[in-house]
Amino acid sequence: MARTLSVSISPHYHRHLHHHLSAANHRHPFLKFPQNNHYNNLSLSASNSSSIQTGRFLTNEELEKLEFLENYSYHQELESGLLWVRLMRDEEMDMTVSLLSDSFAESMMMATGYVKLLELLVKNYLTERREMMPHNATLLGVYRENGEEDFELAGTVELTFDKKGANAKPPTPIPPKNSPYICNMAVRKQLRRRGIGWHLLKASEELITQMSSSREVYLHCRIIDDGPFNMYTRAGYNVVKTDSILTLFALQRRRHLMRKDLPAPDNASALDIPNEQLS
Repeated sequence: MARTLSVSISPHYHRHLHHHLSAANHRHPFLKFPQNNHYNNLSLSASNSSSIQTGRFLTNEELEKLEFLENYSYHQELESGLLWVRLMRDEEMDMTVSLLSDSFAESMMMATGYVKLLELLVKNYLTERREMMPHNATLLGVYRENGEEDFELAGTVELTFDKKGANAKPPTPIPPKNSPYICNMAVRKQLRRRGIGWHLLKASEELITQMSSSREVYLHCRIIDDGPFNMYTRAGYNVVKTDSILTLFALQRRRHLMRKDLPAPDNASALDIPNEQLS
């Protein structure tokens, strides 16, 4: 259902490509799924709370939020199968890169030969963004078809919870840096129109209410993407600003900036730490 990509890749990523030339095709099988589908190498075991390395000192509040992220789980029975939304793990980086790269190349009508280069850029982006946790997070939608035993990667979405996790060069129109932001939602082409995009959005909103004290959440939608726009509108998002026509001169598609005011959670959460304490 959804195919909203807004990977913001800065020019400095090109200078680091040589560090990842052998990484883009590296796979980490954890269960014995069919080897011809790289979206199936998923780890379904419980996450280890010490598995995420941010490379920086974390406060007690950040450690608490990080542990909450690693244990977050959203389940939904769909008409066609079971969807499980949770945090992306380190060993699932490459399959997430492939999904994002395939979806982005499709939306931009890029030639097949450019996909491998795009994978290098996207992996560099995801690696750097992952180091900012728990101020942001990448979620995966793991799906099992009715009558099947195996789960497969169905979709992904990226969340920003506060100013520290904000992208240094976000797409235009620029959203407020201190507000939660949803981006880079992608659903595998073969699994669209099953409600997976809708529930990735719902899981994102649910997690944001637990991870941020701000109730205003923003996202982008390209003007030409009628399907995602209708989904966001149905979910309660409204257009607050639209790219100028001059954006076309930069060879970019015009986008809407959309906002929704999330309801406060039913019960006050210990994780609702004021944003100013984390910025």
